[in-house]
Amino acid sequence: MALLDKHKILEKNVTLLAIFAFLVVTIGGIVQIAPLFWLENTIEDVEGMRPYSPLELTGRDIYVREGCYTCHSQMIRPMRDEVERYGHYSLAAESQYDHPFQWGSKRAGPDLARVGGRYSDEWHVDHLNDPQSVVPESLMPKYAFLADRLIDGQYVGDLLKTHRFVGVPYTDEMIENAVADFKVQIDPFGDYDAMLERYPGAQVRNFDNQPGVSEMDALIAYLQMLGTLVDFSTFTPVASR
Repeated sequence: MALLDKHKILEKNVTLLAIFAFLVVTIGGIVQIAPLFWLENTIEDVEGMRPYSPLELTGRDIYVREGCYTCHSQMIRPMRDEVERYGHYSLAAESQYDHPFQWGSKRAGPDLARVGGRYSDEWHVDHLNDPQSVVPESLMPKYAFLADRLIDGQYVGDLLKTHRFVGVPYTDEMIENAVADFKVQIDPFGDYDAMLERYPGAQVRNFDNQPGVSEMDALIAYLQMLGTLVDFSTFTPVASR
């Protein structure tokens, strides 16, 4: 009771309440922030991670433009129910080339951090054309128009330059070959070996099975890449120092 009586003093004195609230927030902030100064790196290097290919990066921009992040997150929390449903918890390294990141704040639809390879290209085409045809309870609007919007990749080199400006390690060679890499990723009969050297693990095929490079091609290329770059069967977290 004596302690509660003393607490009433704070409740009745706005100045004292503000001072003690500031002290509590300060101490809590120091406890959370100070350890970061002793970490060598807050994002550990993870084998397999690379910058997006020009086609994947274009697809990511379409994903952002259409507001997909407002209903889908790309962050699996280290909780049993999430790991069992979606896969390995998300790593900071998986978002190191994202500007902006796509962690999300709500899930009207499932998390997409590990969606790559989970469904066929045909499923994605059907899902984008008419979501309710494959998921009857879906609230997602139709995106069939993406298949009709052809893109030539004329400015994809400028897109890579912009991302390099904010820290993504695109090389001069990547930027010089951006248009060619953009086009060859949907051509399984093309000379794509050099592109794969620059972007290991990039998937080469006509994603929407239609002539030309469409916005649907780019978006599916991005979705099919998500969660596929890190081999979690061999991944071992590095303890922070």
